[in-house]
Amino acid sequence: MPHVEFHGARHDVRDGESVLDALLRSGVDVPHSCKAGVCRSCLMRAADPATVPMEAQAGLKDTWKAGGYFLACQCRPATDIVAGPVGNDTRLAAVIIELVRLSDSVLRVRLKPAGPFEYRAGQFITIFRSDGLARSYSIASLPAEGVLELHVRVLVNGRMSRWLADESPIGVEVLIQGPSGECFYLGGREDQPLLLAGTGTGLAPLLGITRDALQQGHRGPIHLVHGAANPDGLYHHELLAGLSATNHDLAVKLASVPEDIKGYGHVKDAHLAKAKRKQAELLQQWRNPEAAKIAAE
Repeated sequence: MPHVEFHGARHDVRDGESVLDALLRSGVDVPHSCKAGVCRSCLMRAADPATVPMEAQAGLKDTWKAGGYFLACQCRPATDIVAGPVGNDTRLAAVIIELVRLSDSVLRVRLKPAGPFEYRAGQFITIFRSDGLARSYSIASLPAEGVLELHVRVLVNGRMSRWLADESPIGVEVLIQGPSGECFYLGGREDQPLLLAGTGTGLAPLLGITRDALQQGHRGPIHLVHGAANPDGLYHHELLAGLSATNHDLAVKLASVPEDIKGYGHVKDAHLAKAKRKQAELLQQWRNPEAAKIAAE
């Protein structure tokens, strides 16, 4: 059975268990969030890079791989491994400079990095609070703006979101790690159509990508569909209308179709069928706006 040594203590790693799970089972407080290798909040560094399985470094920069960095939630070692927290070279200080409600459930957070921070609109970063609490959020801003704009869904029991919303920690310093993610605009095919779809605060990366594409001179049609479980989840109406005056109203109608079957108690087949017919009509308008316009006349 392999072992992981962390802060001088030795812990068993059971068959099929990740380094993160082994440490949590042993009562070790380790920053983590998604446990799926996406948020990278559980990033660690091995004393010997040769002891790190290749799959535990998927998606990391080559320099990080060479330095022994790995994702604890994806690391299932075949041999003993000595691990420690990451160094300052992977994180940067940033100050919270703005907190604005975009809706009852969405908070816009703006951060000012303490130094140069390269990223592409649409990627995501992980925020670390001083107590080690970590959460990942997508970037809606553009690099030239000099600030990082994030959209945070305020959850009833969300530790990070409630801290931001209730305590309004303007001026507080946090650490940021990243950027991560491959969802961003690439130039070179400026005439191709773009279809971007997301729900809730998934609008943040799509908004960043759309603004980046327009800034880079994209000429093809851009369709951005924003959905939500309820109307409160739809936000940034004025900004979206300015970016896409033709399609915004229709996108809101499409996203609101699930509302048509609420309030019935048990949803009957007839209610669902009616909602599906409305959705089909709206989709037809979305796909062929000119034909829909002629039919209306």
